[in-house]
Amino acid sequence: MTLGELDTGGQQPRKLSHNELEMARQYSETKERVNDALEAKHAGRDAPNADDLKKELEMWEHRVPLEELCKKLNTTVEAGLSSPEHKARLERDGPNVLTPPKVTPWYLKLLAQYLNFFAILLQIAGVLCFVGYALNPSSQDNLYLGVVLFVVVSITAVFSFLQEYKSEKTMEKFKNFLPPQTLVKRDGKVIQAEASTLVVGDVIEVNLGDKIPADIRVVEASKFKVDNSSLTGESEPQSRIPDCTDENPLETKNLAFFGTSAVDGTATGIVVSTGDRTVFGRIAGLAAGSSTEVTTLQREIHHFIIIISAIAITLGVVFFIIGFVKGTPPINNLVFCIGIIVANVPEGLLATVTVSLTSTARRMASRNVLVKKLESVETLGSTTTICSDKTGTLTQNRMTIVHVSYDQEIFTARTATTDATYDMNHPCMKALFFAACNCAKAVFDPKDMEDFPNKPIDERKVNGDASEAGILKFCAKIEDVMAIRAANPNAGGIPFNSTNKFMVTVHKDPNNPGFKRMIMKGAPERVLEKCTKLMTARGLKDLGPVELEAINTNLATLMNNGERVLGFAQVALPNPPYGDDFQFDGDNPDFPLDDLTFIGLMALLDPPRESVPHAVKTCQTAGIQVIMVTGDHPATAKSIAKQVNIIRDPTAEDIARERGISVDEVDRSEVKAIVVPGSQIKDLEQDDWDRVLAHEQIVFARTSPQQKLVIVENCQRLDKIVAVTGDGVNDSPALKKANIGVAMGIAGSDVSKEAADMILLDDNFSSIVSGVEEGRLIFDNLKKSIAYTLSSNIPEITPFLTFIVISIPQPLTTILILLIDLGTDMLPAISLAYERAESDIMLRPPRDAKRDHLVNERLISFSYFQIGVFQAVAGFFTYFVVFNDYGMAPSLLPQADAQSYFAAIQPKDERWLVTRRDGVGKPSYSRSWYDTEVGDFTDRMIDVVNFQDLSKKPVNGTTGNSEFRKMVKIIGQTYQIPPCEAFRCGRGRVNDFTCFEPNSTTTIDLFGINTGEPNTQVVDVINRTEPNQGCFELWSHSQQREVLRRSQGAFFVSIIIVQWADLVICKTRILSIFNQGMRNWVLNIGLVEETLLAIVLSYVPPISNGLKTAPLRFVHWLPALPFSLMILLYDELRKAIMRRGLKTGKGFGAWLYRFTYW
Repeated sequence: MTLGELDTGGQQPRKLSHNELEMARQYSETKERVNDALEAKHAGRDAPNADDLKKELEMWEHRVPLEELCKKLNTTVEAGLSSPEHKARLERDGPNVLTPPKVTPWYLKLLAQYLNFFAILLQIAGVLCFVGYALNPSSQDNLYLGVVLFVVVSITAVFSFLQEYKSEKTMEKFKNFLPPQTLVKRDGKVIQAEASTLVVGDVIEVNLGDKIPADIRVVEASKFKVDNSSLTGESEPQSRIPDCTDENPLETKNLAFFGTSAVDGTATGIVVSTGDRTVFGRIAGLAAGSSTEVTTLQREIHHFIIIISAIAITLGVVFFIIGFVKGTPPINNLVFCIGIIVANVPEGLLATVTVSLTSTARRMASRNVLVKKLESVETLGSTTTICSDKTGTLTQNRMTIVHVSYDQEIFTARTATTDATYDMNHPCMKALFFAACNCAKAVFDPKDMEDFPNKPIDERKVNGDASEAGILKFCAKIEDVMAIRAANPNAGGIPFNSTNKFMVTVHKDPNNPGFKRMIMKGAPERVLEKCTKLMTARGLKDLGPVELEAINTNLATLMNNGERVLGFAQVALPNPPYGDDFQFDGDNPDFPLDDLTFIGLMALLDPPRESVPHAVKTCQTAGIQVIMVTGDHPATAKSIAKQVNIIRDPTAEDIARERGISVDEVDRSEVKAIVVPGSQIKDLEQDDWDRVLAHEQIVFARTSPQQKLVIVENCQRLDKIVAVTGDGVNDSPALKKANIGVAMGIAGSDVSKEAADMILLDDNFSSIVSGVEEGRLIFDNLKKSIAYTLSSNIPEITPFLTFIVISIPQPLTTILILLIDLGTDMLPAISLAYERAESDIMLRPPRDAKRDHLVNERLISFSYFQIGVFQAVAGFFTYFVVFNDYGMAPSLLPQADAQSYFAAIQPKDERWLVTRRDGVGKPSYSRSWYDTEVGDFTDRMIDVVNFQDLSKKPVNGTTGNSEFRKMVKIIGQTYQIPPCEAFRCGRGRVNDFTCFEPNSTTTIDLFGINTGEPNTQVVDVINRTEPNQGCFELWSHSQQREVLRRSQGAFFVSIIIVQWADLVICKTRILSIFNQGMRNWVLNIGLVEETLLAIVLSYVPPISNGLKTAPLRFVHWLPALPFSLMILLYDELRKAIMRRGLKTGKGFGAWLYRFTYW
């Protein structure tokens, strides 16, 4: 049997991990290279790559005579090693254990979290902040910002590290390969010893069920067979004998290797290699260094980082240059540049991705899919082609009796999908059942029965070959097989061998006391050759041509279904001569093997899992092609493929047979299904591959490991995202090359469960479909989370841009941006990972990996230029409303933050003076400074100066300056325009924005409006005939800072309010929110959380003071609400138009779908 010829039945082969699979590939390649070298040597040529051959796999121990081996190893088969010699060798060579693969220390994994691009970008920004503080220590904002940036990086790094650390299951690799105890000869005695203490030269005994504890040279064997599947991929038991059969150590039959299992017979062997020096250990070392395929999600995140970083750095550099040209001080310019970069970088997004992956992995585990590598979740979701092994994945991984045939009819047996139609009261069925129970060697594993006495029959471990295991389980469901065997003990017989292709047993005949019954089981054609009679319901009859043709017709029917068929026959042996004392000689049969009576047939098949047909249909509906790639016979593969819906239409051969034409005459355009034997693959050119893979329904049968690799490579050449599943080493090259490899979980060893990217906990193909849905869901939800997070970038970036370009007071600080990204936005972004799938998730085709990136131009357009613009407008509108309500009209804000105007950035002893005069037609403005902050207002006479006079030159704050003395200090209420403070007149009455005429009870408003409010004369008016006379003073430094903090806080709150709507619309990509509903409780909590957090940040004094925000009046929460409603209405309308466009496939809706469906 070759590596590709996977036996389909019986005793479940242990499932294999990526490391083991790679091991088998290395084994296969090394074996071929050794063969090439040997052939070259025999031909007198230089061995190809002779120096490059793995020297540790060059062995001599199998070739030399036993006497020479014992002499060189200083041991004897009879006595083994002496204790002193064993001790010396153990000290010299070390214990018989495999060195575990290198594990990256936890601190390096943590350090790696600080080295992703976003983290590096923020750390650079933090260093620049410290540099800015060092150059200008008076500005502590740079110090605070630098500290905050490093704290942010540390928190996200630790958070991501902990999430990934939790997801990794720490297991000891290869621990299952080494049995704890073994029988060893030492000092002439057989003792039990720890397998880890074995050394070269030890003589050990191996029995059925044992694991081989080291590489051994077989010196004695009795029907000894090993399961080499973990090393070679050959799940069919391999016989081992004392004789050397091949110069290649990997081919000879007198070596048994560490890590394999004894499945039959007994043997004595001499240890020739231990630990890392065994074939298994050396190839494991080769496999451990192999690289892994980059997942699609890793590529997508890398693509996303490049896009966002390019935007951030480009904007930062461009506006740094603009600031430089405008003459902004270098330190301030640098801080602005940092602000733009921080605003662009979604600091919490990578942590959000990690949480999303982890939560999805937990959810997938509940659906029997264990994710070992977080990023592989999305890879499965983006899969376009699944190359699935048959045995154990599509099928139940156990040979099962599916049909019985007796009395020239075929009956079904009970399986997961069929009911039994045979009659146990039929005499032929009784005889067939008796023969099946007794003519067999397989038994249920005693230890397994002892440990799990109530285990279902189908799940019991069987010691025996595949077919016998299936027959044993079939019979055990009807009656106690062991009791039947005990009542009819085996008196002798002939074991099965490949020459005879049958086995014979002799038992007491329950129907004829004193007689023996001889039973034969084997290949139907061989059994029929021995028969002259046929058992029927009416008794025995001659087996003539008519009867033989009927049996062969039934046989052909079963075999065409891909079933493995066994024939049964019997004959009564009379007494005498075959009494109780007769010694049956199986080696030289002294009993009749001809003139038998044919009883019937039993047909075995590894039946499909019950859930697989529906799962395959679900994949096909989702646009995923399911390809069967198996080492089984084409007929078997085709039969199973039809049953599980992989093949639904006739192949070219079926059409030809139906029409009575040759295959070449079939029109290939009407052929949707194809079965490709491995023998044809080597002759396929690229064009041939394109034609084969163009079929909708494909089965590859009798494939070798190299051919499976070629299949995957050709699928990937056609831009398919390929997932490969399998349970044997014959899948190893394909699993290595595939975009994602999926291992099995039930029968797998700890190493397979540890090493795989993804594990099917129930070994069921249906679980893959669950994984595909979850993978698609995580991609959808990551898109939604990113769309939500990026939308706030525009209202975060534009304040810096307007601040730099038109010098308005900075609407949003860098600290507030970080609070949005890592505070208020974090839980809502994470909550989208818990959003349930949209109803069309398994109805749409797989995403186009080249076009539909995690972040593409459509998502950027949606987040930045659609929703982001709405949010930015909402933020600025709220910002202007607050300034306006506190007395500064929007028209006053441009250039207000230039150095000579805005007191908030000036030393505290300077104050900003704005005069405003409403002339005919339009207002005019002037701004000036005077030097000192005036002390508390006292009742005194203050002259009034004309606005025009104040506009001519700055006012000098000296007592001798007449203009200064002519100012009226007006202290107005905070919601008036322009801003000023209230003052007390002579009578103690509060008057706002008023200059007073002499000797009059009439007041004149600064804007020329007669208020009719009587007051006592307090000032003289100069040039009162000129309209809008008066003067006033704007806020002091601290007062201006207070209003700016309120405006910045309002901008911050407005972003949160519009993010409410953004979060709701990001729940779906095309469906209406009314279809999706608000059943995501994590998201609902997120809405509440971000609102409460905004309240805490704005109204709790210690926090707001530290963040330099100020409490908002309730009315200032309201300006952003209309924009939040507009976002909801806009997106619902957009989605409704897209849905209509999808139905019609044309018009504005189709265009909108193409350009805005993200």
